[in-house]
Amino acid sequence: MDLWVIVPAYNEAAGIEATLRALAAQDDRDFTLLVVDNASTDGTAEVVRRHGVQVVSEPRKGTGAASDTGVRHAVAHGATHVARTDADCLPRADWVRNIRRAFGDGLEMVGGRLVPRTDEFPLRFWERRLIPFVIDVAAAFGRFRPGNRDPLHKGPYVMMPGCNLAITADLYERAGGFPRTAIEEVHEDRALVNRVRKVTAAYGSRRDVVVHGSVRRLRAYGLAGTLAWYADHRYRPDVVDIR
Repeated sequence: MDLWVIVPAYNEAAGIEATLRALAAQDDRDFTLLVVDNASTDGTAEVVRRHGVQVVSEPRKGTGAASDTGVRHAVAHGATHVARTDADCLPRADWVRNIRRAFGDGLEMVGGRLVPRTDEFPLRFWERRLIPFVIDVAAAFGRFRPGNRDPLHKGPYVMMPGCNLAITADLYERAGGFPRTAIEEVHEDRALVNRVRKVTAAYGSRRDVVVHGSVRRLRAYGLAGTLAWYADHRYRPDVVDIR
């Protein structure tokens, strides 16, 4: 297994070092790390290079576009399996090891749990308790969304956040990969899951594949706005400051 980890990044110079440290602290370090700089204007690429991490550039706006560029670069350079997290996230120390185990169990695409970071802000009680519950509700609701239902699907819908998923190179190419879009156009992780579902049923989410995600969008949008954002962008700020 030649495993690569892809991290799309846009204007993350102030925070990406925490992500790089979390990846350097993995108890399985047998992977290649690649950051995709999505036309940052704050020196993100320079910060990453100072850590000795490889950087490629993607000028087209979009977590989908940046992730697709990263995955295809990795595959072109020998990757057989690719994992993705985001530049404001902290994979748990056993993240890579448990992804590798899931692939060894026969899965071709692996998702996991997203839990809130506790190092960015002091979490309020409702945030600590409610965020995991909301994620579970969203995952359950996703099984019934009309956009996730198609008679051509080979298996049920499974929510796999883009900051916590992994896929074989072969399946990525067979399914067509991430759509090359900006996040306000389409949630690229949901689109990839549904593309995969038309190709195979060998996918699943593992409770031991854990990433700590930023709560900064929740703080910016509020609970109602955040839920509406993820429900097909029913709430959208005047400026979407993510890729």
